Amino acid sequence: MNTDQFDNERPNVWGRWGADDEAGALNLIGAREVQRAAALVRTGQVLNLAQPLSPRTPVPRHRAGLQHFMGRDGGDYAAGAGRPGGFQFAEDTVIMPLHIGTHVDALCHAWCDGRLFNNYRETTLRSTTGATRLGVDKMPPAVTRGLLLDLVALRGRSLHDGEVVSRDDLQQCLLAARLQIEAGDVVLLHTGWLAEQKGKKDVDFNTEPGIDHEAGLWLAQQHVAMVGADNFAVEVLPFAQGSVFPVHQCLIRDYGVPLLEGLELQALAQTGRHEFLFVAAPLPIVGATGSPLTPLAIL
Repeated sequence: MNTDQFDNERPNVWGRWGADDEAGALNLIGAREVQRAAALVRTGQVLNLAQPLSPRTPVPRHRAGLQHFMGRDGGDYAAGAGRPGGFQFAEDTVIMPLHIGTHVDALCHAWCDGRLFNNYRETTLRSTTGATRLGVDKMPPAVTRGLLLDLVALRGRSLHDGEVVSRDDLQQCLLAARLQIEAGDVVLLHTGWLAEQKGKKDVDFNTEPGIDHEAGLWLAQQHVAMVGADNFAVEVLPFAQGSVFPVHQCLIRDYGVPLLEGLELQALAQTGRHEFLFVAAPLPIVGATGSPLTPLAIL
């Protein structure tokens, strides 16, 4: 049981769902939220919000890229491999970082001052075991209402690198869509950043548009289940002076809100739909700090 006391002055929801909770804000999604979201389906159109993954998928320089190996392919049979009853097959192996392309940050991904979400200690993460607490395997599937906040439409252009998305910007997007955030919603931010990177040989992961700390705190206080964006970090880069990943610290560590990064949102934005059924589930890799996933918007 997580009973270790710690004087944390920052606002948080530690203990809200019990001292042993590891699901965080995803606890806000229950049967009512699933039924409400399912009722939003009108046309049945399903949009894949994930990037394709390949050895060409860009990653920051401190991460290894994806490696893809064939263990059995047509060449093996051309070289004389047996074909019992005429049967043939192919199989392959992928080695990749878990924070690549479209992925989710688990609640063990970011912390500060030695404490993770819900007051778990950093000693729960070790290279030999992975995360014994708050790993991505503890993250339940998200089936709930998705809200698209289209900042590209608000600005009339893709946002510039380093451009701050404020709380006021988010509220203006909601006003334009005639929507309000409700508990258990997944909020997706369309900045245009990912679309601007297409075709570039070198992607700069150190500068991008995104929300600032005030906007992130406001979203958390609206009781969202997850926040996602079509960029690398959800939050604006570079950070405000004197801060380091303030939105990650606020949302993941203080409020237990997982982050969805690298979403493909351009096609969704073009539909004009801002409210939809959202479905996503990570790979349940035991002790992992994140996972690639394929989020779906069902219109």
